[in-house]
Amino acid sequence: MNNRNIEYWVIPPQCDAEFAASMEDVLETYEKPYDSSHPVICMDEQPVQLIKDVNVPIEATTEHPRRVDYEYERAGVANIFMYTEPLAGWREAYARETKTKADWALLMAELLEGRYADCETVTLVCDNLNTHTRGAFYEVFEPSRARALVKRINWCYTPKHGSWLNIAENELSSITRQCVGGRRIGSIEELAREIAAWSSDINARQRGVDWQMKIDDARVKLKSVYPKIRL
Repeated sequence: MNNRNIEYWVIPPQCDAEFAASMEDVLETYEKPYDSSHPVICMDEQPVQLIKDVNVPIEATTEHPRRVDYEYERAGVANIFMYTEPLAGWREAYARETKTKADWALLMAELLEGRYADCETVTLVCDNLNTHTRGAFYEVFEPSRARALVKRINWCYTPKHGSWLNIAENELSSITRQCVGGRRIGSIEELAREIAAWSSDINARQRGVDWQMKIDDARVKLKSVYPKIRL
């Protein structure tokens, strides 16, 4: 089978009221002006294959580039959790061995009690994965602490087949191209160092996100998503 003529794409559903409603929730969230007491945070995650060199690479010289042996060893899979605050030009990537409810809840608590400790509430844009739930906090923390964390989050879920609406997915695409893609990273410790350096470098440039699509645009460009109203 020749796959050269196939382009893989996230195709929005047809006439899907739930998709339209969730999409407009996200787009309306992105249209709001920046409020430091109620910031908008986007999060997403992706797996990364860890790969070790079997033979030590030969470092570059004035006559030769760095030489890496073809042979390698698979060293398991790690996961990158990406959090970004688009209007503040901030993003941070975290490396974890797993992507369980506990991993997610611990990272969220770290942000809510650290960077966002003085914020009354935050709006969280994420997908509706079964690990991204209120209950995740109760599986990790005592009820009083779990409740305090949950009360500070306004949830905004992207629709199924609508991951492109999550700005954190764009950041993951960038970190893949600029940092981890096509490289041999053999341990979670090395991965953590590399993605932390990437986050610091990009944040230092204060690069924000200029999200262009508005609700009115979606109602025209994605008209097929909306149900046909019969009166």
